[in-house]
Amino acid sequence: MTYVDGFVAAVPTANKEQYIKHASDAAVVFKDHGALKLVECWGDDVPEGEVTSFPMAVKCKPDETVVFSWIVWPSREARNKGMPKVMEDPRIQADVNPMPFDGKRLIYGGFETVVDE
Repeated sequence: MTYVDGFVAAVPTANKEQYIKHASDAAVVFKDHGALKLVECWGDDVPEGEVTSFPMAVKCKPDETVVFSWIVWPSREARNKGMPKVMEDPRIQADVNPMPFDGKRLIYGGFETVVDE
């Protein structure tokens, strides 16, 4: 089964085009190091919750939009081998491809695929 890295972040709405470029450039790097697919989604219908919600989780400000993203890998082993190479790749370094959002509020994790229909 595939393995998925998932991400949720708050991105300044004014930085949407910068974010798309950042993500598109990063997708090439991830795929070069073994990822099968990278998907980036710009929040369109992301309600505030009373107890929990995506906006609350990333401390989304009024001038920001929640993004939801995932990277599909062939396996956890492929991800564990590829991710360090991604992080060291000069094409993804902050001076070349800066994150147009506050990375301290990025939520991420790795997930074993259990259903893929």
